Amino acid sequence: MTHPYEEMKKMKKHYDMLGFVADAQYGIPTRCPCGGEIMTNVSPTPKYKSDFDTLPGSRYFTCKNYEDDGLHFRQPWAFGVQQEVERLRGEVKELA
Repeated sequence: MTHPYEEMKKMKKHYDMLGFVADAQYGIPTRCPCGGEIMTNVSPTPKYKSDFDTLPGSRYFTCKNYEDDGLHFRQPWAFGVQQEVERLRGEVKELA
C-alpha cells in the first residue's frame, strides 16, 4: 500500500527542482543542479526545441546530462559571460 501523499510529495520535489534550476541560472555555471559537469559546446544545427531562434555556431554552457526537460542547464554563452561581467563590475565598484 502506498502512502496517500506519495504522489503529491514526488510532484513537489519535481517543482522544487525546476525552481532551483531557474534560480541558479546566473553568470557562468560551474555545476548543474543534477550534479552533472558543465561543458562549453557549439550548436552546429538546431538540435533542441529551444534552438528555434539561434544561428548555427552559437556557443552554450550545457550540462553533460542535458535533456530538454527543464532540469538541466543549457544557457547561451553570451548571456552567462555578460551576467558574470556585470557581477564583477559590481564587486569592483564596491571595492573602489
